[in-house]
This record gives sequence, C-alpha cells and structure tokens, in this order.
Amino acid sequence: MTAGPLGVALLGSGRMGAFHAQTLARRLPSARLVAVADPAQGAAEYLTGVLGAGRAYTDAAQVWDDPEVDAVVVAAPARAHADLVVAAAAAGRHVFCEKPMAVTLPDADRAIDAARAAGVVLQVGFNRRFAPDWAAARALLDDGMLGTPRLLRSLTRDPGGFVPARVRPDTVFLETLIHDFDTLRFLHPGAEAVEVHAVADALVEPAWRDRGLLDTAVVVVRFADGAMGVAEACFEASYGYDVRGEVLGSGGMATMGDGRRTGMVFSGPGGRVAETVRSDQELFAGAYTAELAAFVDAVRGRTPPPVTGEDARAALAIALAAAESVRAGRPVRTDEVEK
Repeated sequence: MTAGPLGVALLGSGRMGAFHAQTLARRLPSARLVAVADPAQGAAEYLTGVLGAGRAYTDAAQVWDDPEVDAVVVAAPARAHADLVVAAAAAGRHVFCEKPMAVTLPDADRAIDAARAAGVVLQVGFNRRFAPDWAAARALLDDGMLGTPRLLRSLTRDPGGFVPARVRPDTVFLETLIHDFDTLRFLHPGAEAVEVHAVADALVEPAWRDRGLLDTAVVVVRFADGAMGVAEACFEASYGYDVRGEVLGSGGMATMGDGRRTGMVFSGPGGRVAETVRSDQELFAGAYTAELAAFVDAVRGRTPPPVTGEDARAALAIALAAAESVRAGRPVRTDEVEK
C-alpha cells in the first residue's frame, strides 16, 4: 500500500456509484480514484472521462490485477454485493460496501468471514451515522444525557419517480428501510432487536399491488430490553426527500432531521414557505464524504471501521424479519429468520 492517497476502485457506476466516484476524485484528498469497473457497455468509460480520473474496466476481475488498487467501493446492484465483497477480500483489497451488504444471512456471514480471514477492512455504507444530527444524538446517548432509550423512531420518505417494474417486493425493507433499521440500532447501542411486526402495501402505485409491489411500510421493532422502535418508509413524498429520527429516553428526547434546504422561511400572501431538500445526495452529501473518509482512516489503521459487517448483518436480520412479518401477517422474532 502506497504512503500517499489510498488507491480506490469503484465497482458499479450507477447513481450512487457516480457520487462516490466524484468524492474519491474531487472531494477526498486522502483517496484517489484509480479505476471504475462496470459491465454495462461504455458506463465506466463515460464516468472516468467525465471525472478525468481512473482506468475503465468492464469486469471486476480486472481490478484485482491492478497494482494501484488498495481498496474498492462496492456500488453494484444489491444482489451482487456479497460476491464482490468475497472476491475483493480474496484479492487482499479493503472493502467499502454500499447497503445492503447482502440480501441473505448466509451471504452476509460469507462476506464477514471472507474479510476476517483476509485481514481486510470491511465497512458498510450506512451514511446516517455520519450526518451531524444523528452523530450528535449518538453523542448524547454515549454521554448519558438521554438516559435509557424507551421509544425510537426513524423514517424515510423518498421524493418519488421510481419505476414500479424495477422494484422487488422486498426492496422497501432490504434497500430503503435497511437504513432505518441500522439507525434504530445506532440510537440504541448495546441492545439488539428480538421481534419485528410490519405492515406494508402499494399505496403510491396501487395498480401494482397484485404483482407484489410494496411501496409504503411501517415496522415496529422490539428490543431485548423492552425498548420499542418504529420505522416507516414511503417511496413518494410530494415535498421532497424526508429523513428524520427521534429518541425518547429516561433523561430526555433528541430529534434529528429537518428537511429544509436552508433556514430561510419566506412569509408572503400565501403564508410561510420553506424550501425542502429534494434528494439523498443533497441532504447527506457531507455524510457520504465523511463515511469514505472514515473508511480511509480505518484502512490506514488509525481507527476501527465505524460500521462493520456485523452491523450490516444485524440490520439485515431485522429487514428479513419485517418482510416475513408482512407475508405471515404476524410479529416475527428475529431468531426465526436465523433458521
């Protein structure tokens, strides 16, 4: 590994991958983008050309032969994540993997075991942990200011524009609410979920209900110490991208997320109006950069990875229990999905 900026290759150049590539090429002096791999014809070439950085590959296997690659950022489709983590670990490359790290618990275990056996850093992209509001709430918890958590809440409302035909029935749990499940764990450190009760439906695109689409969901998570968390998601909010959180503890309450683009409020004939954030990359731009900076620090041995494979596995177990709860129409214990 070179002493200069960490050489990082991007695997997958879609919407989130392209944002990470920009961070590596332009926003993070401690790292440099040395390669982009994407099987789609011309995709890697386009991104490296726009950024003026990195070699373009069509096969991830080409990355393992590149001597300048110290680490990889996995931003491919979710169902390819575990295999790419395992391949990267086998090649001795450190791994930052977008959520979800895997879509089954055996695959999550396989990824964790591969990284551990290879001695490489494995960090997962739960970006809310790095956003100022959420980090400040966790600091209050760690300092004891909030006391013992009793009620927790986390919500995600996307701005819409999704393509129903591309949404799997479990997407709302595995790729959207997975953030909220990790957030509930992050805001209740040391306690694990034991039971999950979920309800979900197609309320944004009701014509797709019979084809298994779930675009709106509410999930109640019960923790081992009795604390209760509520996570909710909807794929369309007309007013923009809305992410919030709350912790009520024995010592007080913390709330996270505002959704306003700025603190400015316009008062006029129609009342008061505030501009709202319209995308995750706008709301969490700083957090996305901070999580990659933390990954570089972990690879350099300065700090342990702040979001581990085990964290990703625990959030996945909640997601799988939520999906099973909808199918079964009853609460599901997390140990049921371990069988």
